[in-house]
This record gives sequence, structure tokens and C-alpha cells, in this order.
Amino acid sequence: MPRVYNFSAGPATLPVEVLEKAQKDLVDYQGTGMSVMEMSHRSPEYKAIFDGAIDKLRSLMSVPENYKILFLHGGASAQFGMVPLNLFSDIKKADYINTGAWSKKAIAEAKRYGDVNVLASSEDKTFSYIPTITKDMFDPEADYVHITTNNTIYGTTFPELPDVGKVPLVADMSSNILAQVYDVSKFGIIYAGAQKNIGPAGVAIVIVREDLVGNELDICPRMFNYKTHVDNGSMFNTPPTYAIYMAGLVFEWLTERGGVAEMQKINEEKAGWLYDYIDNSSLFSGTADRVSRSKMNVPFVTTSEELDAKFIKESALIGLKTLKGHRSVGGMRASIYNAMPPEGVKTLVDFMKDFELKNK
Repeated sequence: MPRVYNFSAGPATLPVEVLEKAQKDLVDYQGTGMSVMEMSHRSPEYKAIFDGAIDKLRSLMSVPENYKILFLHGGASAQFGMVPLNLFSDIKKADYINTGAWSKKAIAEAKRYGDVNVLASSEDKTFSYIPTITKDMFDPEADYVHITTNNTIYGTTFPELPDVGKVPLVADMSSNILAQVYDVSKFGIIYAGAQKNIGPAGVAIVIVREDLVGNELDICPRMFNYKTHVDNGSMFNTPPTYAIYMAGLVFEWLTERGGVAEMQKINEEKAGWLYDYIDNSSLFSGTADRVSRSKMNVPFVTTSEELDAKFIKESALIGLKTLKGHRSVGGMRASIYNAMPPEGVKTLVDFMKDFELKNK
């Protein structure tokens, strides 16, 4: 069967070149006589894979030297607890901006350990926009400020980073990491689950500024302590070795294509094609506020739930897969991460045009 265009929000499509390279090395990795999945994480062969992945990511994101890069278990959801356990001081105060389901989960977890101030929320309109934030809204004594840079379910993204002053900015960047250029020095911590723009599920990436390490609460479990993982080079226990290997291949693929800045241009072009058609359609409409629109996740609807269901069924028949919207909002959603080729978006737009002609 030929490859389909997989618009899943995660686990998401991976570059074919990466899959083919992994396939070639699956049974015998570069003459070692074993798969990467079988290697000791402390072997010299695997250390070269691990160190290479770290180096490539540091280069791609221009990560300053005073930041540590960690590969951890637990996905981004584990970071909902790790962040407050490591960053709360005696004051135990943090500012959060609520822009979606994942923000809500992060807020609920942080409330278990300290005082959470929800500065702004877009829940009043089903998280269809990013609320307006001004510098004076932030507590200068807060231990940190938390945002979710891109909201997968609702298709919104921060058009610009909030000015938080000297308070550490913490970002869940799971669904747009490596898709646009960010100045890492503006953040205290960046974390991301891998299964959208980086690789298969199973590993979370944490980029943490050194001065934020080693200040954990007394109740912080050892496995949730950033210092544990910094001191042990992400190998306090066996890391998700194969997921890290796959991430390294994706980093290499990105590097060969000009890096994050070049990928951002491609992503803007892909999203532009899709939004331009939706905006000029009489059948389809977008659900996110135009100023807040994501370039990674594009939710849209037709004029009825019946037509939505028909669109999802018929698109799948021609290889446009996983376009059904999240169960909490319905409609359709096209996730067009880095690995979604431009041809996939063009094929989707062509199908939408044809569908509209047939269903006026």
C-alpha cells in the first residue's frame, strides 16, 4: 500500500527518509550486529548516538551553553509536576496562562504544590484565541510563568511571547518545537513531548537553564528532580533509547534541510495555502481566531455535522487520514507538522475544493 498523508495530531507523521534510514539499520546498526533497541545505553556505540542527538538539537535551536538538554521519560505530562516541584521556592507562587486542555492539566498539577494564579484564560470561547497579556499582569515575585506555545486541539498559538520581566518563562512547546525559531535565552525551561515534531512517542525533551537546577522542593522525588538527570546525563535510569535514536535522525533530517529557520518558511507556506482556501470558502470555516492561528494544527468545520462526517469518510478513502477533529470540539483538524510534505497540504486543499463543488 502506498504511503498516505497522515494528518494526525500525534503520534504524527515522520519523514520518509528517516523511516527508511531506521529500517535499514533496524536489525544491524552500522555493523554492530544488533539493533539500537538491543544496545546497552552505556555502550560506546549508543553513547555516540545519544551525544550526537544532543549536539544536533543544541545546534538547531542555538541553545546557549548555560542550558542543559535532557531526554526524559513521562512525556510532557510528567513536566506538569516536575516544573513546580523544581521551581517553587518558599513563596510557592506561579503565574499560568490557560489556553487549552493541556494548560488546564498543567495548572491542576501545579496547584497540588503551591499557589497558582491564572492570569488569563480563553476558556470562555472554547480556547479559540490567545488572551491579551500585558507586562503589568505578571507578579514579579512569582517563581515562574507558564505558557503552552501552541494548542494542538484548538489550533491556536502565541503570536508573540509575553514579556515576563526577570521571572523565568516556562513553555510547553510540544506541538511547535523546531517548527519556528525561538530565542531559547528568553526561557527558563522549554519542554516538549516528542510525538509531534520530533519522533515517536516515548521521550520528552527538557531544556533547562542551569541556575534553575538544584532548587527542588524537599518533597520532590529523585526521579522528578532535574538535578538527578543533569548530574547523570539523562541516564540515571535507562532512557528511552530507541525514541532518542529516532529523534536524532529527525534532527539530522532538519539540519540537512536548512534548519529551523528554513522549516519555518515552509510551514508558513503550507499553513497559508490551507487558511487561504478556508477563508475564501463558502462551505468551510476555521474555528480559531485569525490573530491566534496555529501553523501546526488547523481546525475547521463545514456547515453541518453530517457534512463533517462525510468529509472525513471520503477524504480517508483517497489517503487523507486522521482528519477528524478532537472529540472535545468535533469538526476536522489538519496537523501539518514539519514532516508533512507540501504535497500533502496541496492534496488536501484540492480535495476540499472538489468536495465543496459537490456539496454546495
